[in-house]
Amino acid sequence: MQQARPVTTNQNGPHEDTEAAVRRHLESEFLKPIQEHNQQAFDEINAQVESWGGPIILDSCCGVGESTAKLAEIHSDAMVIGVDKSAHRVDRHSHYQTSENGQRYWVVRADLNDFWRLANRAGWQPRQHCIFYPNPWPKSAHLARRWHGSPVWKDVVALGGELHMRSNWSLYLLEVAQALKVSGYYADISLLSDDAEPITPFERKYKNSGQALWQLHANLSKES
Repeated sequence: MQQARPVTTNQNGPHEDTEAAVRRHLESEFLKPIQEHNQQAFDEINAQVESWGGPIILDSCCGVGESTAKLAEIHSDAMVIGVDKSAHRVDRHSHYQTSENGQRYWVVRADLNDFWRLANRAGWQPRQHCIFYPNPWPKSAHLARRWHGSPVWKDVVALGGELHMRSNWSLYLLEVAQALKVSGYYADISLLSDDAEPITPFERKYKNSGQALWQLHANLSKES
């Protein structure tokens, strides 16, 4: 089995510009136009959300949707929506499934920079928001490409709910915790249990390679 290489970075700790970047984006409006295909994808799933009317769990950066399906098994009372911009990954999973015991989930292809903004405009309030193993963009010069360093960060915060993140790069989650603190929230970071069943292909690969896996939890429903 091919081993996953650990994250390598030129940073010695959390990026020194994290807090300044977060403050800047919280105080400004993200004016990038919404792309048409993202609008269409959102409109289609939003119609399902409005028809559903029950709790929502958002699985951002879902890849092939393995985590989306597993979350649907765990939360059979909720609609679970996986979102990923990669057509290659999304096309490897069915877009809709209803099981005999009522589990239901969608896997949607869309860019989260647009999808999160559209979800906020539509008034989505997910019960839980999962972001498992996002692209770490580990070079120091790439802070703005990390979710917490990008203009869309305030939309992640505005969606609310319970934020659950996982990464094999502890610095990423430490920076997210900094970003949440600036945004008015507290985050808890811990090692993922060795007994935890892998929820994504990346997690399985990292675990089989012996890498430490980290998780972050934060309640964004109310200020801490």
